[in-house]
Amino acid sequence: MKRILKFLGSRTFLTGALILLQVVWLAVWFLRLTAYAHWVNIFFAVISVLICLYIVNKNENPAYKIAWILLIAIVPALGSLMYLLVGNKRPSRKLRRRLEAEQEKQRSLHVQGNAILEQIRRMDQRVYSIFRYIWERGSYPAWSNTRTDYYPVGEEMFQAMLADLKRAEHYIFLEYFIIAQGRMWDEILRILEDKVKEGVEVRVIYDDVGCLGYIPAGYHRQLEKKGIRCIAFNPFVPVMSAVMNNRDHRKILVIDGQVAFSGGINIGDEYINEKERFGHWKDTGYRLEGEAVWNFTLMFLEMWNGLLPTDETLQRFYPHRYRRSPFQGDGFVQPFSDSPLDEETLAENVYMEILAQAKEYVYIFTPYLAIDNEMQTALSNAAKRGVDVRLVTPGIPDKRTVYQLTRSYYGDLLDAGVKIYEYSPGFIHAKSYVCDDCLAVVGTINMDYRSLYLHFECGTLFYKSKVVKQLKEDCLKTMEQSRPVRKEDCRRGVLGDLCDAVLRVVAPLL
Repeated sequence: MKRILKFLGSRTFLTGALILLQVVWLAVWFLRLTAYAHWVNIFFAVISVLICLYIVNKNENPAYKIAWILLIAIVPALGSLMYLLVGNKRPSRKLRRRLEAEQEKQRSLHVQGNAILEQIRRMDQRVYSIFRYIWERGSYPAWSNTRTDYYPVGEEMFQAMLADLKRAEHYIFLEYFIIAQGRMWDEILRILEDKVKEGVEVRVIYDDVGCLGYIPAGYHRQLEKKGIRCIAFNPFVPVMSAVMNNRDHRKILVIDGQVAFSGGINIGDEYINEKERFGHWKDTGYRLEGEAVWNFTLMFLEMWNGLLPTDETLQRFYPHRYRRSPFQGDGFVQPFSDSPLDEETLAENVYMEILAQAKEYVYIFTPYLAIDNEMQTALSNAAKRGVDVRLVTPGIPDKRTVYQLTRSYYGDLLDAGVKIYEYSPGFIHAKSYVCDDCLAVVGTINMDYRSLYLHFECGTLFYKSKVVKQLKEDCLKTMEQSRPVRKEDCRRGVLGDLCDAVLRVVAPLL
């Protein structure tokens, strides 16, 4: 009973109830309005046609267009209003203006060393094209003087994070989609509090929706009282609005501009298997030490200054600011950010280009599979060319509907020759690609519409780095623990196929 009462009084329940009331009120209001007079129906029919034409003419993903046009065709009046309220994929004008202004202000700090790109070009022209694309379209340079480490589980990365946090001398930046109270955050917070007392500057950005139900409302004020500067990204307001679509899904830890951690791992006990939710939680991450950390420092500071404008000079956060000796490196590293501020689907294009240039294999970790036709075609064509394409998805889902949506793609991919494995011990939250023993991407970017089109995300492209070998070994080991999916597993009957079709249509709206 106490748990039920606690849930009923929680911010999560109250928020959901308020939104549900708005949806019900909107539906009832429209039903009454359309029943009022015949001309009202004619008026909304005309408006619906105009909105559909507007959607068709927009430069957006076709699946996203089809979902909205179908909704408007079924319920013209309500569907049209829903599109006006939540159909826009871009952030609010105010947020967009601030972040774009900050990025433009700091553009001169994004500097690509031509010698590095030329080295990559001489080694492999096709790989060079990916690095150049990320630089030209994403404005994040490639680096060489950077050491890399890969972590196949959250527990290992957590211990490395604690060790580096204790060594911080100047500043610590954290930007996470989820910060949840528990052992992982408590240990990190204790170190942050100690570091503040030592004079270390600590800043934290967390996503307000991502943390819903994990920390109290207004938690940023509690951290401010401890001397930790903090911003809650895009604070959640229980009102139907497209503004709430855009979330900060990035996971970034930067220490003194010299060390950075990222990957799929949020700050929560399930990510280090301290708490069991869906069996064993398989997640991955990586550590960078060297010049490539500058990209993550820029990502954080541009977000911070976009949300809380300052006149500070970012040059004081350079990797060499507090270190005179040169950094060591292994291979080439290019951290990048994907953003809904522009129309460039950077991460999806990088994923598809890896599939297009693969000669031997592409191994993929993804917790969710809600892909558009272009991505499905890229996966299928790579397999049809004889590339060993393998996907590892969860064996125990965290969201039943999304899990069924993921499985709805299995049949067509298996027919094309893609091999699919479900992680039997539990839930896999990792997001990574590894290709031909030379190229890899590890980051926060799921293979679904939210990550690819709506969220602020980050990842790192690795070339001839030791992370590539380590990720491949982890993929092979994980596949041994996973159950291969067979064609007969995908047969669900007429009703099941119909449900899958509905899920595929509404996937861009989930």
